Amino acid sequence: MKNLLLKKWYLSFLLFALLDTTSHAQQIAPFKENDRVVFLGNSITDGGHYHSYIWLYYMTRFPAMNLTVLNAGIGGDTVWEMLRRIDGDVFSKQPTVLFTTFGMNDTGYLEYNEQEADKFADQKVEESRQGYMQMEERYKQLVDTRIVLLGSSPYDEHVKIADNTPLKSKNKAMLRVVDFQRESAQANGWEFYDFNQPMSAFSARMQKDDPYFTLSGNDRVHPDLDGHMVMAYLILKAQGFSGTKVAEMDIDAAHGKVLVSENCSLSDLHKTAAGWNFDYQANALPYPLDTVARGWGSKKSQYDAMAVVPFMEEMNQELLRVRGLKGNYKLLIDQVEIGSWSATAFEKGINLAALDHTPQYQQARRIMYLNEERWEIERRFRDYAWVQYNFFQPKGLLNANNRKAIEVFQEHEQSDGWLRAKGDLYAKAMFPEIRKAWNDEMELLLQAIKRTSVPQKRTISLVRI
Repeated sequence: MKNLLLKKWYLSFLLFALLDTTSHAQQIAPFKENDRVVFLGNSITDGGHYHSYIWLYYMTRFPAMNLTVLNAGIGGDTVWEMLRRIDGDVFSKQPTVLFTTFGMNDTGYLEYNEQEADKFADQKVEESRQGYMQMEERYKQLVDTRIVLLGSSPYDEHVKIADNTPLKSKNKAMLRVVDFQRESAQANGWEFYDFNQPMSAFSARMQKDDPYFTLSGNDRVHPDLDGHMVMAYLILKAQGFSGTKVAEMDIDAAHGKVLVSENCSLSDLHKTAAGWNFDYQANALPYPLDTVARGWGSKKSQYDAMAVVPFMEEMNQELLRVRGLKGNYKLLIDQVEIGSWSATAFEKGINLAALDHTPQYQQARRIMYLNEERWEIERRFRDYAWVQYNFFQPKGLLNANNRKAIEVFQEHEQSDGWLRAKGDLYAKAMFPEIRKAWNDEMELLLQAIKRTSVPQKRTISLVRI
């Protein structure tokens, strides 16, 4: 049993070592002040959370930064559909950083289990490459926009899913799309990161113990919320945030002095009859992790990703270390009892970011919920974009929103389930007043996030038990 555990630990170590090497080779520059970051993609971006989880990291870690992150995904898109809407739906957002990911829809589906699957794969990959060559030319014309190409999250052929026959070698075709994306990034001096291989490696590692585990969702295609948090982790790691703490406090109680105050300031450290008191002013907040499986079809939560990646250890450390204590002590923050630990535990260090009932974590949770509300409203715009670009644009009615558009919509909705599902939303969104109201609501939420994200000075007390 011990040898088995050592073997699993060693395999995990090798995987994270590989990811470390990969992340340095594929470094993505961190976002900067006033960046407008646009994520262009298919349904994995459209209905996904990875971009909102990345923004949440910046909201809590850099509360004073002016940053905008925008969703430009549309379900079902290949690179060709993205190309058709690139002006009105992507460049119009005025990105300073443009992430682009495609490949899942480009490579096709059911034909992989039919005859001449290899020929089909060759055809689909070439079609995607031809479309991308046109997109590449458009990107070359952009001024002052950083281009980041993302290899698609994988199609998981190996997970066991009842009543879902895997499409053999589909992911191999997707990796060929990743290859020409990588080559383009290298040729043009753009940034590149591949989701496919590290996510496949994570799933393969977990499947050794649980063959039903996957980061690619219950359809092998769409990552659940744990998968999206893994994607966010990978981007943040590629941006160099591994090892960056929320804050670190190191206090020598025996001599009454502060040894370390990283990304925070400590003041008024003094001994009391019961223990020690000091004021703690952090520059950032801990990253809040949602434990609810939100959204249609979700079965896992953002927090479930912690079983897969060392996000807490690498990027969410709010460390309190106190040396020279004796016995056991209660920890209070703003008079709220957080817990009790031994002097040995305090000397080793306590990660306050792992404690969801601290005042600063509760402050961060409010930001998380505000950001989730913002995401929900933004999703309405993505459904509206689907109607405009995937339905109306081919019919010459892009943004018409007139009686003719309504008649064409009604003519097709009974035979098109996807269109029918968006009928009520389009009936509202076709009116500019409604869209403006939604935009105004998102702006109010962002203003509330700005106000809420300012770290507050906290009083920390250690009380001898």
